[in-house]
Amino acid sequence: MDNGDRGPRLSRRRLLQAVGGVTALGAGVAVDNVLLGYEALGTNLREQDLGAEVTETATSGLRRTDWNGIRVLLWDDQLRLLDGPDGDVLAARRYSELPPAETRQLDDQYGLDGLLTDGLPAVRALRRGDVDYVFSDHEAFFERVRAGTPVRSAIELLRGFRPADPDAVATVADAAPTDPAAVAKGLVDGFRAHTHYDIARYLAGAVQFNLAFDAVDLRAGFRDDTSFTAMQDGGVGMFCNEFASRAAQAFHAVPARKQAPPVLAGIVIDERHRHIFTVLASILRDDEGLVMPATFLDYTHSTLYDDLNLTGLLGEGLGAYNRRHRAGTVWWAPIRVR
Repeated sequence: MDNGDRGPRLSRRRLLQAVGGVTALGAGVAVDNVLLGYEALGTNLREQDLGAEVTETATSGLRRTDWNGIRVLLWDDQLRLLDGPDGDVLAARRYSELPPAETRQLDDQYGLDGLLTDGLPAVRALRRGDVDYVFSDHEAFFERVRAGTPVRSAIELLRGFRPADPDAVATVADAAPTDPAAVAKGLVDGFRAHTHYDIARYLAGAVQFNLAFDAVDLRAGFRDDTSFTAMQDGGVGMFCNEFASRAAQAFHAVPARKQAPPVLAGIVIDERHRHIFTVLASILRDDEGLVMPATFLDYTHSTLYDDLNLTGLLGEGLGAYNRRHRAGTVWWAPIRVR
């Protein structure tokens, strides 16, 4: 198979033979990852100030919403309306300075059905951190958002991860994308049936970074198409960043206005332990103001535990709002992860 310009391809057999050379180093990293850094005060999700983490990146990165033929772009403090995905710029404003009358005018002029009028005040509040955050396990999260009054327009505007193909998501998760609670559970069995944790690529990376000093991309030959469309055929090898990002795309597979309850998703990067998992949230309005419930899911663990026949010992691995996970950075829009 032609490997193009991706560098030499290392066979799985040769890679496994090389594992012995990094065993001692890997053991040291494993001790740091597994035994250190979580239980001490302030180092895990249960102890961290997660509201501060969310506020810091709540409106960072590019957000795209397609509504009635208009593409709405938000990033930082910028609002831009385009005539379709590749069309001309129709309007460009700083949304923090956009008065209500002009906001309504943009909605009316471009047929946005109140998207900006209803959604931008909540976006501005989230940017300021003027929101009450409620963090919980996924079961309590869904109970809370089902009972609340969602701000659907804000959820639409704040979605950063592009939607996955809804039919492919339904096939893999065996759940309708309009029901995010069913998708959250369905992806556990779906990922287990259609994917696996790519141990061979992980080992190639260990050799690449620890022995080859990143001089050559040894993982290139192991990378699969990790889209939901590709997953339907099964056998897809994935890393933690891919499990987290594909899950976020699955939760965005249909517009928020068609979900019950509506949600937005992102990823959490734990730089210390070199792990990435999924954050799931909603935006509600109650008598006191705006509330942002959120929870954390780990499809890497739920898949890997099953791959290694460890679910009986370690559990399902889905719930991540616990003392075994830590948030370094919360991202609501895609970033490049090596």
